[in-house]
Amino acid sequence: MNITLCLLPGDGIGPEIMAQAVKTLDRVADRFGHAFTTTEALIGGAAIDAVGNPLPAETVAACKAADAVLLGAVGGPKWDAIDKAIRPERGLLGIRKELGLFANLRPATLFPQLAASSFLRPDIVARGIDVMVVRELTGGLYFGEPRGETEIDGERAAYNTMVYRVSEIRRIAKVAFEAARKRSGRVCSVDKANVLDVSQLWREVVVDVHKDYPDVELTHMYVDNASMQLVRDPSQFDVIVTGNLFGDILSDEASVITGSIGMLPSASLGVANPGLYEPIHGSAPDITGQDKANPLATILSVAMMLRHSFGLQKEAAAIENAVSEVLTAGHRTGDIAAPGETPVGCRKMGDLVAERL
Repeated sequence: MNITLCLLPGDGIGPEIMAQAVKTLDRVADRFGHAFTTTEALIGGAAIDAVGNPLPAETVAACKAADAVLLGAVGGPKWDAIDKAIRPERGLLGIRKELGLFANLRPATLFPQLAASSFLRPDIVARGIDVMVVRELTGGLYFGEPRGETEIDGERAAYNTMVYRVSEIRRIAKVAFEAARKRSGRVCSVDKANVLDVSQLWREVVVDVHKDYPDVELTHMYVDNASMQLVRDPSQFDVIVTGNLFGDILSDEASVITGSIGMLPSASLGVANPGLYEPIHGSAPDITGQDKANPLATILSVAMMLRHSFGLQKEAAAIENAVSEVLTAGHRTGDIAAPGETPVGCRKMGDLVAERL
């Protein structure tokens, strides 16, 4: 298979972890007979420094021309004081919108080898942690209009608007039910229907879509309870579907209970445009350039890309098995190393996974 990829290394540790992803791609190409053609484009702070725009038109064009997009990380304190309209994060939000990527899939899976790294009690961990958060990505509070600043009774104020259309809720619900069919067949829809009108509509539409998936179990949970239940007993969840704001918070919470945010990949998918794949962690400016970053989330994002965008199940499984074998052999980066263990660096971890492949 000939595949064209657009690489967006971005900021901070982004270029370092991207280099390890490319190693993985090269090894997959050799082993399975594929050809990966890559282009590289600017996004985030790197794009601001180069052209004064976190999402140049050239980057959008390069992404749209590719079969899939792989992103490293964006942002950092260097750009904290600039105009909020051109902050690095605007590049990430913008490319999701430009590509029509409305569904964010974030698996939170605990590798058994890292059970001791979880922040949860051992008896809770023993029940297993394997949750898929399906987050609506292009609607809700982050994109709703009107938004901005105003003055109320002589005092400065700001406002955002949470808006969801039926079509937006329906399509993300379908993604969640389809995902559940490939897993344990359970969907928990998370909302705040006891308070928010928008959540009442959300729940009504999800219930309606569920009629087409009678083989999938559907439950509902308020977001405040869901945030508590995730740490009390994550094994009760299979697929969680929720809106943009709630999904942002819950998926980060789900990631932390697995031991390290450096282990978790994500996929952002649309209808026809190329999917975007990225680790869920940030740019980690405190360790940039020190060969300390954990590249495994990015490498596992490559596996998600091969599976979801190209249907390459064997190749995706081979990457995931290689990561598992490296962990079984006792290799750890600093974020997942136990006290007293000598961690390996970012480049070495990338080499080890490539060797296992």
